[in-house]
Amino acid sequence: MSEGPKLITHSDPKSPISEAYRILRTNIQFAGLDKPLKRVAITSSIPGEGKSTTMANLGVTMAQAGTKVIIVNADLRRPFIGKLFGLSEHIGLTTVLMGRVSLDEVIMPTAVPNLFVLPSGPIPPNPSELLGSQAMANLLAELDKKADIVLIDCPPVIAVADTAILAPKVDGIILLARIGHVPKDLVLKTKANLEAAKARILGVVASRVKIQGSHNYYYYYYSEDKKPEGKGTR
Repeated sequence: MSEGPKLITHSDPKSPISEAYRILRTNIQFAGLDKPLKRVAITSSIPGEGKSTTMANLGVTMAQAGTKVIIVNADLRRPFIGKLFGLSEHIGLTTVLMGRVSLDEVIMPTAVPNLFVLPSGPIPPNPSELLGSQAMANLLAELDKKADIVLIDCPPVIAVADTAILAPKVDGIILLARIGHVPKDLVLKTKANLEAAKARILGVVASRVKIQGSHNYYYYYYSEDKKPEGKGTR
């Protein structure tokens, strides 16, 4: 089982980019000082902003710190997490929700100790209904018992209602914004939609902003009540 080329936190943990993901991990830990964050989701406004890559690398850094992590591929429109870890998406979340397999059968180990992935399973005709179901609420409660933290990769907000439906079921959401790819008004609309869904937005990660004098690295800004800054990639 091999991970995809974008998991730099596993392939090159001493790189500046990997350090950026560790900074993001630390900021999330600070956000949970008063109330520990058990379920953290990530989303974006539109496709192609790098949310799945960010989620995967964040999961790796958390696992490297000794935290047991399960990443849930809840993007039932364009699942990508499985590919990053070299896992099949043929069975997973949707097959569990439909009662065809047990949860333990589809939680897959990765090449990273402490890190597991629940793939999406087959793409259903009704993602929103599945994610808003009581079966999904029960599944998340089961996952809480199996991991220290559950990371949930959600679809982009603008196109579909899936993430707004999941928002009340998680402890916090990270919003990813790819600079130069998504208009500012769409980011603001995404934020408003999440707030209307009673989501707790932990912060915004801006990706693809070049650091002056660097050809290879990008700049992350993670903000919630003036949280620290870091450097990294999408």
